[in-house]
Amino acid sequence: MNKLVFSKMLENEKLLNHFKEQSYWIKELNRNPSSFVNFEKQMKALYKERSSDKINSALDSIDIISSIIDTL
Repeated sequence: MNKLVFSKMLENEKLLNHFKEQSYWIKELNRNPSSFVNFEKQMKALYKERSSDKINSALDSIDIISSIIDTL
């Protein structure tokens, strides 16, 4: 595996955990280090770290707060 790819995984604990859980990425990243972008996208989708996930979470929180205020 490319040292740059491995160092990026060591910097981010979630990437490293996803790498341990999805072991088929070992073969993929060894063969094609440029697939790290796909690996990172999959991790963000799994852990809900995409921008759209964060916006949806904020909207849900706002909806809950507004429903609590309405009941008061």
